[in-house]
Amino acid sequence: MPRLLESARRLLVGRPFDTARLRRRPLGRGTALPVYSANAFSSTAYAPDEILMTLALGGVALLALGPQIGLAVVAVMLLIVLSYRVSVRAYPRGGDYQIASSNLGPRAGVTVAAAMMLDLVFTVAVSVAALAQYLIALVPGLAGRELWIALGAVLVLALANVRGAGRGRRITAVLVYLFLAGMLALLATGLVQENRGTLSPAASAGLTAVPDPAFATGVGALAMGVLVLRAFSSGSALATGVEVPASNVASMAQPRIRTARFVMLVMGLLTAVMTFGVMHLAAGTGVVVTLEADSLRQADGGSLPSDYVQHPVLAQLARAVFGEGTVPSILLISVVVALLGIAGQSAFSSFPDLVSRLATDGYLPRQLATRGDRLTFTRSILLLALAALILVVVFRAQTALLVQLYVIGVFLAFTLSQLGMVRHWRRTLVTTAGRQARTAVRTRLVVSTVGFAVTALVAIVVLTTRFVQGAWVALLAIGLLVLVMTRVRGHYQEVSAELALTPDQDARALPSRVHALILVSTVHRPTLRALAYARASRPSTLQAVVVDLDAERTEELLAEWDRLQVEVPVTVLASPYREMIAPLIRHLRALRRTSPRDLVVVYIPEYVVAPGWHTLLHNRTAARIKQRLHREPGVMVASVPWQLQEALEDLGHDDAPRLHEASHPERGAAGQ
Repeated sequence: MPRLLESARRLLVGRPFDTARLRRRPLGRGTALPVYSANAFSSTAYAPDEILMTLALGGVALLALGPQIGLAVVAVMLLIVLSYRVSVRAYPRGGDYQIASSNLGPRAGVTVAAAMMLDLVFTVAVSVAALAQYLIALVPGLAGRELWIALGAVLVLALANVRGAGRGRRITAVLVYLFLAGMLALLATGLVQENRGTLSPAASAGLTAVPDPAFATGVGALAMGVLVLRAFSSGSALATGVEVPASNVASMAQPRIRTARFVMLVMGLLTAVMTFGVMHLAAGTGVVVTLEADSLRQADGGSLPSDYVQHPVLAQLARAVFGEGTVPSILLISVVVALLGIAGQSAFSSFPDLVSRLATDGYLPRQLATRGDRLTFTRSILLLALAALILVVVFRAQTALLVQLYVIGVFLAFTLSQLGMVRHWRRTLVTTAGRQARTAVRTRLVVSTVGFAVTALVAIVVLTTRFVQGAWVALLAIGLLVLVMTRVRGHYQEVSAELALTPDQDARALPSRVHALILVSTVHRPTLRALAYARASRPSTLQAVVVDLDAERTEELLAEWDRLQVEVPVTVLASPYREMIAPLIRHLRALRRTSPRDLVVVYIPEYVVAPGWHTLLHNRTAARIKQRLHREPGVMVASVPWQLQEALEDLGHDDAPRLHEASHPERGAAGQ
């Protein structure tokens, strides 16, 4: 059975990788740009939708504000990019977590880490949810299966990353460049058509939307202001992913800092051009999208057909500009699907690295810092997949619902990171000499200060406009993560303090005496082996312990013990309630009270069966006893296994001989 399971596992996961394969060549500008910008580029596939959907709550007329709000979002995104280009000079090997920890303290660092972890989980969930929508736009027959498509995408990404196949940089670069080429072709063609007056309307042009009840009586100045702020907060999802290049400077080619700054600059400019271009063309083609497709109406106020499917903005633009069913429109939508998959993949790459660092620092279980046999952080990948699956199911793979929780964590991390940079540059300014050098530091301080002010303002806007819609859930999740990580860190610190050597520690110190106990339930070969091992250790005293669970069986055991003439005294522990562990614990504690400085070693004979159905035929008393004894001070447990032949054969030792014990009770006797 284990061989079969191992074969199936290898078929699914693949053969192990040698550690030498962990080394990777640094990425030059041409490869680093698409690899580390995919997350930011992918936001152009859903951020414009979020802006227009929110504006549609006040009626179709408000969609005219889309380009202006898009411009504001682009300005914020570019300012954040500029701030990170400054940050990377001071922290080329670390991201927001290191910046916050170094300048604001461990608690701020953990808060940023929690926000980043949540951000990456939402990156996967949002990416696969948007992927499902674009795939349905490509294959209309899949309509209504968004949830299953998103779940399947998460599982595929998880499996690919567990296999270590999720880091295909060349494939990623090619697909991202295809997306950029397609987007630039779309924008250029659309602008030319608009200039010539030949730009076709979008499929949703002319539709109307039923306003939200809060705006049903008209949009006043205050209500419009709130709606605009909500649209801005939703569109701020555009800024997600801009920090990725700053967190991966170490994997870029020399000069690393210049390469990272170049990547961030080009990434920011391309994202800005694509986003504003999409918003402009959406207004020019009359795209109408709403949070709920049921709120859409025909121009005359009539209901739409029951099978009407609302497609994403970019898909509608592709068909309006290139034509319905044309090769360019199909190719563009296809590469958008691929890009969203790559964005989800980028989270599967970043999340394990972040978790590994937190585990190394003691904020998460240490085993999360260990790579699997495919050189991937398997546990972290599975943890991310599970969290993303839960989000996809809870929010029914609806991008609009997920984005409402997505943005607050991102901007919380941005804000604390920039605040940390403000403190860093202020300290640096104090110790910097020279007029030119001080001017450069002052400039960076101004950039970081403006970045902090803007990101803090956006975070406040998002929190106030989206608190009821779900931002409170994200804040609660971040708070719980901070609490958990703080508790984990505290536990590791307590353990380290208790295990640390004291100044007067003597490495040669020995216990006063060692008392050996052999737990006997049946006189068989494993028992004699345990007896031989106990004698070989030459303890001060040696005794066999029998727990009297059944008087008749105990008498038979003692008779067999006498027949074999084993020169080891037997202590029978009464157990009127047929408990195995409690009488043994009482006996051990009595020994410890008599000689508290002595050491007690309990030898437990046990036999090992082949994994599978055989294990159901045997109780796990030995395992329970060992687990309980491990909590007793001054008591050590020595397991003496006896591998049954079936177990040896199952492990591949077909020719392994049986181990026979010589019956020489007098050999090695000690303390008798």
